[in-house]
Amino acid sequence: MTMILKNLLLPFAAAPLLAASQPGALSLPGIPFAPRQYVCQRALKPPAIDGRLDDGVWRRAAWTEAFVDIEGPLKPAPRWRTRVKMAWDDAYFYVAAELEEPDVWARQTTRDSVIFQDNDFEIFIDPDGSTSPYYEFEMNALGTVWDLLLLRPYREGGRVAVNGWDIHGLKRGVAVQGTLNHPGDRDRGWTLEVALPWAALTEVAGRQGAPRPGERWRVNFSRVEWRTRVADGRYEKQKGPDGKPLPEDNWVWSPQGLVDMHYPEMWGFVQFSAAPAGTAEQPADLQPGDHARWALRRIYYAQRNRRAASGTYSATLKDLGLEDLKLPEGWTLRLEGGEAVWSAAALGPRGEMLRIDPLGALKSE
Repeated sequence: MTMILKNLLLPFAAAPLLAASQPGALSLPGIPFAPRQYVCQRALKPPAIDGRLDDGVWRRAAWTEAFVDIEGPLKPAPRWRTRVKMAWDDAYFYVAAELEEPDVWARQTTRDSVIFQDNDFEIFIDPDGSTSPYYEFEMNALGTVWDLLLLRPYREGGRVAVNGWDIHGLKRGVAVQGTLNHPGDRDRGWTLEVALPWAALTEVAGRQGAPRPGERWRVNFSRVEWRTRVADGRYEKQKGPDGKPLPEDNWVWSPQGLVDMHYPEMWGFVQFSAAPAGTAEQPADLQPGDHARWALRRIYYAQRNRRAASGTYSATLKDLGLEDLKLPEGWTLRLEGGEAVWSAAALGPRGEMLRIDPLGALKSE
């Protein structure tokens, strides 16, 4: 971990003990825990980052499933298809995306502006699966980017986003299949490529260099899509009766179950493989530790919402409304709580220990 990141995290080091300062009740995902998975294979030759997706690695790499609404099956399917390919080498994590779009437009031209005010494509990365900290990257069809470090999810309140953090060594490219900001025709969409250097990402992973084969990172992708109309020869957002823009659509790779990308526990799993891109390979099944983590996450949700409702925590699953909570075979739960403090840990059959703190950070010990 770099000294910069250590200094940013220092003010929060004691926060888990100050449970009474937490924000209020949480919204909960409305779908079961079933994150999508992808095997990210090796790029034997780096792609040219021009947005065209015509390199050998992209011809061979597999597409993800088509994106769905951020709430998953709770909402209608997206109007246009979005899908992604991934690859890696010792220097970069490569992402390629294809976005069908009949009217390609973008306006933001300043780095670190609020890119999702345009239609955009977003990448979220949590290397160690702890949910704190993690990375966010957004890009529009002009290639303008917003990259930031999130010290913890916004649901925890306080100082969260480090907007001045930049991905040094970032490469990106965009290609438009049609015309940009020209309402007089019908476009096919836009494609993009991003090369994210491991040197910039691994400060959160806790070590330098690329992931090891077999390692899994939590990753998700999002597409923000605004409904528009043409006025005076340019695109503008459609408005509701109140005069405000209609809510944007949010389409994602792995559904969140609620309209909030900042629930990293719902993101997909990307499994890094030593096999070259195009090799037939299936992702590993979810592991017992994944289900143990989800059990601890449910306890965190319940403790937060009990505290908001009654002012106290609890050390019993019954009080938390979690009588149905079960850990994988061989795992045991250690749960403690009182009026102002709580803690929970899951102990595995081979000496594993997972612990979640009152601010939702989940660590392996």
